[in-house]
Amino acid sequence: MRRGASKNAVKTLFITGASRGIGLAIALRAAREGANVAIVAKTTEPHPKLPGTIYTAAEEIEAAGGKALPIACDIRFEEQVEDAVAKTVERFGGIDACINNASAISLTPTLETDMKRYDLMNQINARGTFVCSKLTAPHLAKSSNGHILNLAPPLDMNPRWFARHTAYTMAKFGMSMCTLGMAEEFKPLKIGVNSLWPLTAIDTAAVRNVLGGDAMAQASRKPEIVADAAWAILNRPATSCTGNFFIDEEVLRESGVTDFSVYANKPGAPLVPDFFVPDEVIKRSSTPLLPLPW
Repeated sequence: MRRGASKNAVKTLFITGASRGIGLAIALRAAREGANVAIVAKTTEPHPKLPGTIYTAAEEIEAAGGKALPIACDIRFEEQVEDAVAKTVERFGGIDACINNASAISLTPTLETDMKRYDLMNQINARGTFVCSKLTAPHLAKSSNGHILNLAPPLDMNPRWFARHTAYTMAKFGMSMCTLGMAEEFKPLKIGVNSLWPLTAIDTAAVRNVLGGDAMAQASRKPEIVADAAWAILNRPATSCTGNFFIDEEVLRESGVTDFSVYANKPGAPLVPDFFVPDEVIKRSSTPLLPLPW
């Protein structure tokens, strides 16, 4: 065992898009367990609409009890990812988990989607997940419990997920197909490859800026629910936990969580289901959810 006292210990995480939102929440959850976190993101200067930089994230991670390595990196460029992986290994001695969280969104129909935005979504979502997984895999194979976790939805081929935003759905499902293929491909390397997706909308900058501001945020859960579910997955044995399309609430219920009110932005408020959640998942959930708006 290379690092850590526990057989399944996850000591070093390589997280894309970790300067804010779900990526930062996962980083902070790991930091509370004393983990090392490589913050792989583009934001080095404050943005008027997007709070947080790789440096403010590093401060939060260190304050939470972890060790942070902020790395300015645009995952669209292979050489930058190569450099980020090398810096992480040099600093922490290896990588135990690659979290493909970085994502671009544009909920536009085909005729309103310019090709620059189409390319951006596919370069960050599908291609970025592929290249980060590819370049971290040799190091994950050396871990006692190497994981790839993609923040990507179940592959539900219901046409309604495509009809309103074909380009975005293709880009997100590209991440999901990485899970499907690499889970099987990396079995000989003993790397677990899984997807994680929220049951409900999550209060992130994308929700506030793209989907409806404060009103939508009040019908959403906090990013910490995804972070807690991610941590539970990463500490499962990689050899037996692979090829799954997990839903955050279901993971936590399996772990014994029964009170989900702590994750509510506005306790008691009706919750909106997230995009791409299959009908059967909604039907078996005991959480009251608003009707799907499409």
